[in-house]
Amino acid sequence: MSKKLTTRSEDYSKWYNELVTKADLAENSAVRGCMVIKPYGYAIWEKMQAELDKKFKETGHQNAYFPLLVPKSLFEAEEKNAEGFAKECAVVTHYRLKNNPDESGKLMVDPDAKLEEELVVRPTSEAIIWSTYKNWIQSYRDLPILINQWANVVRWEMRTRLFLRTAEFLWQEGHTAHATRQEALDETILINDIYANFAENFMAIPVIKGVKSESERFAGAEETYCIEALMQDGKALQAGTSHFLGQNFAKAFDVKFASKEGKLEHVWASSWGVSTRLMGALIMTHSDDNGLVLPPNLAPIQVVIVPIYKGAEQLAAIAEVALAIKQQLLDLGVSVKFDDRDNVKPGFKFNDYELKGVPLRIAIGPRDLEKNQIELARRDTLTKSYEPIAELGIVIPNLLKEIQETLFTKAANYRDDHITEVDDFETFKEILNAKGGFVSAHWDRTSESEEAIKKATKATIRCIPYASVSKEGSCVFSGKPSVQRVLFAKAY
Repeated sequence: MSKKLTTRSEDYSKWYNELVTKADLAENSAVRGCMVIKPYGYAIWEKMQAELDKKFKETGHQNAYFPLLVPKSLFEAEEKNAEGFAKECAVVTHYRLKNNPDESGKLMVDPDAKLEEELVVRPTSEAIIWSTYKNWIQSYRDLPILINQWANVVRWEMRTRLFLRTAEFLWQEGHTAHATRQEALDETILINDIYANFAENFMAIPVIKGVKSESERFAGAEETYCIEALMQDGKALQAGTSHFLGQNFAKAFDVKFASKEGKLEHVWASSWGVSTRLMGALIMTHSDDNGLVLPPNLAPIQVVIVPIYKGAEQLAAIAEVALAIKQQLLDLGVSVKFDDRDNVKPGFKFNDYELKGVPLRIAIGPRDLEKNQIELARRDTLTKSYEPIAELGIVIPNLLKEIQETLFTKAANYRDDHITEVDDFETFKEILNAKGGFVSAHWDRTSESEEAIKKATKATIRCIPYASVSKEGSCVFSGKPSVQRVLFAKAY
């Protein structure tokens, strides 16, 4: 199969789909709308998982696990949440199959095995978790509860795309319970900050922190905080959300605690999550027409060593040096692969590792051994240099750090160049169609104007940025008074 990709300028969507499959990240499964995450893709997800898990635990959170199946009565207890997810829910109605008497070797649903109550395959876990918290919480001494779970969820999407939108996906979801409103709100903001720091410092993806409009909030939340990123095609992607739930779920499930003053009060709550959608963000932020470009922090293989040789004798001599370099780098915490396969040529290996986004490639041939040097290729800039073997212990860690910073700076410059202030609706539409990116415009805070803008342009309010300064103006659509600018964009 050819490794050559459709270019981004030709067809961005096709480029993305080809890259995901050709780089061995994931593929469509036999189940419509679901994906198989392949080992290389899962290795990247594991690095994300490990870093986030570390950050959660550093801030006092613990991991637990809750059931995949949620009784319908529990799911519908919080009305806004139930209504918000109802159209996406997969539902289990029966618990048994049996042989089909009319078709030999085939099975059918046993009509006598109908469940007394339908079970919803979790689209999110607030219902099952808060029904559990009711048994855990009696007093202020039981609070706060700071729980996270790594899990899969199902949301029955009709139009799917690998990583970005699938019927089943992997994620983490945090669910916390607090004695006061302020504690829950502080938790919500803390997690959004963790997500932002993770995206920027680990994934090299610049994000804008903000608050969602009422229509874009999580169903059942009082406020939704978010981080928004901008992809290379000028579309936004929601990279993480953190929800202040108020007392909505505590009231729905009657979760109360005895305060220090002896009063019985409803618990305050937050929930928050990021998913394998981050894989899509990673791909579309950094990659190019040659394949993946991975920030070193996320690369399963940070350095690959490719020998160039003729015959077993040359290979043995190169391998001795290569393995010594590998061990030196491993001791420095750098992940290294020595690819000594003899069934493919070096050129094939070069192209394959370029496609898979390995940050640094070392090539060693007989002449390099004579000169005590190696050829070092950077994936981000596609440049090469010759480096003394004796200095690799310093050169490579420094280069990996530089690549990480360079990728962030490049993405941040692109994002900043694609934030455009507009004051009238005609310019608003022109910018969206011609330039893309975030459009900073006044909005009158009504759902009517928000919906009308969405209908006319397909752009939604991505967030009300933290950094947005209160400044009076006129709504870009209605002309009515506005107190600050918000960010609009077309989005994934």
